[in-house]
Amino acid sequence: MVFSSLEFIFRFLPIFLIVYYLVPAEVKNPVLFIGSMIFYSFGEPRFAVLVVLSIIVNYCCAYLMEKHGEENILRKRMFFIVALLYDIGALVVFKYLDFIVGNINAVFGTSITEPSITLPLGISFYTFQIMSYVIDVYRGRCKVERNILNLGTYLIMFPQLIAGPIVLYDTVSYELRKRKVSLLGLERGLKKFTLGLGMKVIFANNIGNIWNACEEAGYANISTPMAWLGILSFSLQLYYDFGGYSLMAIGLGEMLGFNFPKNFDFPYIANSVTDFWKRWHMTLTGWFREYIYIPLGGNRKGKARMFLNMLIVWLITGLWHGAAWNFVIWGLYYFVLLSVERLFLKKLLDKSKVLSRIYTLIAVMCGWVLFQTSSLTGAVEYLSRMFTYNPGWDFLEVFKTYSWFLIPGIICATPVFVRPYRKYRDRLTGIVILFLIFWGSVVLLVDSVYNPFLYFRF
Repeated sequence: MVFSSLEFIFRFLPIFLIVYYLVPAEVKNPVLFIGSMIFYSFGEPRFAVLVVLSIIVNYCCAYLMEKHGEENILRKRMFFIVALLYDIGALVVFKYLDFIVGNINAVFGTSITEPSITLPLGISFYTFQIMSYVIDVYRGRCKVERNILNLGTYLIMFPQLIAGPIVLYDTVSYELRKRKVSLLGLERGLKKFTLGLGMKVIFANNIGNIWNACEEAGYANISTPMAWLGILSFSLQLYYDFGGYSLMAIGLGEMLGFNFPKNFDFPYIANSVTDFWKRWHMTLTGWFREYIYIPLGGNRKGKARMFLNMLIVWLITGLWHGAAWNFVIWGLYYFVLLSVERLFLKKLLDKSKVLSRIYTLIAVMCGWVLFQTSSLTGAVEYLSRMFTYNPGWDFLEVFKTYSWFLIPGIICATPVFVRPYRKYRDRLTGIVILFLIFWGSVVLLVDSVYNPFLYFRF
């Protein structure tokens, strides 16, 4: 079940909210836990046991860390390692085992059968969340949650279970015990949910058809203008797809009395790749900085160590997004760009507001080619169509068909409407616009069979 589905909007969510708002405060966590289990089990009930096991294992390890920490640091460290081994081991088995076996066969000429394990929805996101909790307990940055239901509710709450934003336990620990659920929060959350729904259904689903046209035609058969139009459309599709989902999640959290962190901040207006990654998937960037880059030493141990730490972070970032070599290359690509910017390029980019943004857009779009194409051969082929002139008029018909979505999509990817929205969102004009966005999205969902969510596969 996804947020941008009729089943969720008109069945699950209304029933859940009615029950959630009617029950007393002390019962809201059990209701949220059970509702989230139903939400997750709707698509893949057999994998719900993995989430429950993650809750139990990490709860026990964190509890034992605190219990034995003061008297025996080695025992505390042992339980910490057990928790990390379980969390990372689950990711390796379900996400990377096929990739590992395939590469062993390729390198050593063996014929080990690949297990072909189905990737559980959201495993990367909820594993990172529970790992952050265990790490913070080990560091002494947060207290152990002694109520296993509270910890389970934190991990499995349906707004951010499948695809984030990645919420740290310390961010919502108070709200898990005592939160304010009000009609004002419901109203504000519904407005954010509606905007996110429009981003996903109106923009992402329709703009994505341009990229689909490129794939259907074959990379070798498209013109240079079509190649640029295609990757521009995918860049916008991914932003509105994931950004819209994140905004819906934040809105749902507000309806339930939680304040989730912002995940996107108009990334395509960035004036450098460094700035882009401060605006794109901000909770993931923050997680890698807090739990990998800084513990490795960050930039405190000289330039050579800093670049090594960056290399490690971006190799892991690439692999986190997918078990394939194109994601590894994608991570290395950003390591190189960010390293060059740190060495000298960022100072030059800061001197020009226009050229810096053109450079960033081109760099990011090239990165999305590596990210989206299923093979390195395909990525090279697509990039060659972009940077060697191949004439053709194939882009005209596609542009005419989807320009009604593409041009507004480009404009809305900038903060041009932020101030007017804040001014009118509580007035009749703003409410009418939100009403039209909601029902326009519903109409498109009824008529369309194309409603993917790109980040489910990560």
